[in-house]
Amino acid sequence: MNLNDTDFQLFAVPATFAQDRAVLDARWKELQREAHPDRFAAQGAAAQRVAMQWSVRINEAYQRLKDPIRRASYICELNGAPLDAENNTAMPSDFLMQQMEWREALDDVADIASLEKLNAEVEAGRTRALSSLDWLIDEKGDYPAAARQVRALMFIERFAKDVEAKFDQLGQ
Repeated sequence: MNLNDTDFQLFAVPATFAQDRAVLDARWKELQREAHPDRFAAQGAAAQRVAMQWSVRINEAYQRLKDPIRRASYICELNGAPLDAENNTAMPSDFLMQQMEWREALDDVADIASLEKLNAEVEAGRTRALSSLDWLIDEKGDYPAAARQVRALMFIERFAKDVEAKFDQLGQ
């Protein structure tokens, strides 16, 4: 193992968007056992510090790989298409129109049934966006388009949190 390995190399999995969560979970546990600082207690403080660095590195990689948005963002970055989400908020006009329609629908929600309907639309949009990422990254290798899709998915995720807050507000 090398601290400079990619997350995929560290976890010994292919550098693809599609990942088996059970494989990631099992590998994370295995790596944590290997790098746990307690295993190096007899070797002194320096060895324990190195083990702690490894433990942190393993946890960071695991968090990135298990989350589809973070994983897609990481793949895009590795392939020369960073998201630059803080500075690049450009979205296709049809996507922006959908966001405005959802926002208006959320503002107009008066009952649980209409909120559940909106939530189902948002979840369907999220599912389509994730499926698109799978195709853009693993099939096409179109990392700039995948980066745009990740930015769109980030918008959808934020809106989904607003929907959840509305459920809380309506007492659900």
